[in-house]
This record gives sequence, C-alpha cells and structure tokens, in this order.
Amino acid sequence: MEFLTEDEAIQVDAALLSSKDKFSTRLAIYALRCLKQIAETENIKIENIKPEQVQDWVKNDHSFQEKLELDGNFHQFFSQLVISSLKPLKQVSQAENIPIQDLTIKQLIQWFERRIQE
Repeated sequence: MEFLTEDEAIQVDAALLSSKDKFSTRLAIYALRCLKQIAETENIKIENIKPEQVQDWVKNDHSFQEKLELDGNFHQFFSQLVISSLKPLKQVSQAENIPIQDLTIKQLIQWFERRIQE
C-alpha cells in the first residue's frame, strides 16, 4: 500500500492550498485508504471504526510495517492521525452527501480548497 500514488501527489501539489493544508489533504487521502481497509476487514462502516481498531491495524498490517521502522510510540501517533482524519472526512462526506467510503481524491482536494476560500 502506498501513502499516495504519484498521480495523487501531483493533484495535491497542484491544488491552491497552503503547505499546511496540502499536508492535511495528503493525510486525509491516506487515512481514507487505511480506514477503507479497516472497515472491509472488520466488516463495519468507516464511521464506526474505533481508535483501538486503527491501532491494531497499524500494529498488524505487514505492508505498512515493511515501509516504516516502527516503535510503540509511532503506533499511537499514527493511529491518532488516522482517527483525527475522520473529522474532515465526515465533513466532506456530508458536504458531498455520500458515504465516506465513496469519496474521491478530487472531492477531498476540492473540499480543502473551498474551505480555505470561506
């Protein structure tokens, strides 16, 4: 699993966003990818994922472990990042009137762009 594909990174870089908002957008895209996997594995809706389930996934996902050298502190830190991404993902979902799992990269980027214009 990739954090972002090359195409996704190009789309985010081209967005009219500050560096901070580009980071938040990248994080939301990756968190959505993680949350989809967790929801599929646990057979639940993304909205119902608990922090413990994210922590378990981070600790047990072999493809994730191969990419990074992890310690106990990182598991907690990264799990919190993924869980905190649920807030903007829920907001985008509500704005687009579709379930979180159906959000597209384009919709996420556009939401972050609209948010800074308000």
